[in-house]
Amino acid sequence: MPALPLNFVRCTACGHVFNASFDYNQVPYSTVDYRTFNRGGLWTDFLASVAAEVRRRLPPSPVVVEIGYGDGAFLAALAADCPQGRFIGFDPHGALAADGSRLDLRRELFEPGSHLAALRPDVIISRHVLEHLGDPLGFVQHISLVAACLDQHPLMYLEVPCIDRALESGRTEDFFYEHNSHFTTASFCRMLDRTGAHLDTLGHGYDGEVVYAFARLDARGEFMRNGLAALRFLAQAGRAQKTITAQLTALYQSGKRVAFWGGTGRAAAFINAHRADADRFPTVVDSDAAKAGTYVPGTGQLIRFRDWLVDHPVDVIVIPCQWRAADIVGEIHEYGIRCEAILIDRHGELVSFHGAENPQVHPDANANNDIARLAGMVGPSAEPRLETQR
Repeated sequence: MPALPLNFVRCTACGHVFNASFDYNQVPYSTVDYRTFNRGGLWTDFLASVAAEVRRRLPPSPVVVEIGYGDGAFLAALAADCPQGRFIGFDPHGALAADGSRLDLRRELFEPGSHLAALRPDVIISRHVLEHLGDPLGFVQHISLVAACLDQHPLMYLEVPCIDRALESGRTEDFFYEHNSHFTTASFCRMLDRTGAHLDTLGHGYDGEVVYAFARLDARGEFMRNGLAALRFLAQAGRAQKTITAQLTALYQSGKRVAFWGGTGRAAAFINAHRADADRFPTVVDSDAAKAGTYVPGTGQLIRFRDWLVDHPVDVIVIPCQWRAADIVGEIHEYGIRCEAILIDRHGELVSFHGAENPQVHPDANANNDIARLAGMVGPSAEPRLETQR
């Protein structure tokens, strides 16, 4: 077997420890599960106490989801005292349900966008899973944000090993490859705070070697506002790409001579995004003489210095870099550069610089569906996607 790199780094803000060289592909659980064993008396007592705490919080006919159910024993212990409940486990490599079992054990990943909507769980349990993930914060944020989009506020029980004692006593054997993340009490609490969850109970168990929490998922309004704003911007960007590309094509077909002012950075991004190729739009100038003689990345137009337009006038000047537009227009007037129109991008369409104060704003026809779209797009499986914080 290859020796895998242990390159543990500690966050100075919250004390969290993680392996900066971790690669999940090196420890796939698709062929052999993660083999740990602890059926000691103290551990059994701890599990029984946790199960009792969970049961006290269950409604009469609960829907309980466990992410990473393993052998299913913990979920089975909960189900034994709740004959009216539903108990669903998700684990791609978990045990199969025994004949006659009331457990619904699914050998698949938990997908918040679909499973929260279908199951509407009262409680979500995740025990000794987060420490194996590359992005545990993003994992919990994903669940929290989707729950908020669906107007659900389930209770979540999270449990991970705690390294407070390992750090105090100088133990090094706790830091091994399969555990990418190592939580201190402080970093565990910091993670919960950044998910929008409201902490109900924080505790330690098994002689302080485990930290756990009951938290109510209730993503703050800021999370929703940012997500919805991103969706609206995405829709506007899609419209802008089509609209401006069509406007440029119409200018070319009309026979108008067009120059783009600016050939790098934002201007190059604009030229490439709207397919302003060098054959149809060969003229690009820049205010910076040092850029003259270089080329627009991607589309390849030769960049000329601004003064070239004095002797080679065009009909239309397009200024992609809107934040510099006023300065550029000042240069146009100062150096006697003639043109019929100066256009800038305003809310996704090319408009006259002098008439850009009251641009037309296109409403999103799907605005009423934004929350549903947000629930379906957030997370690592969507494309395009909204990233949760890391």
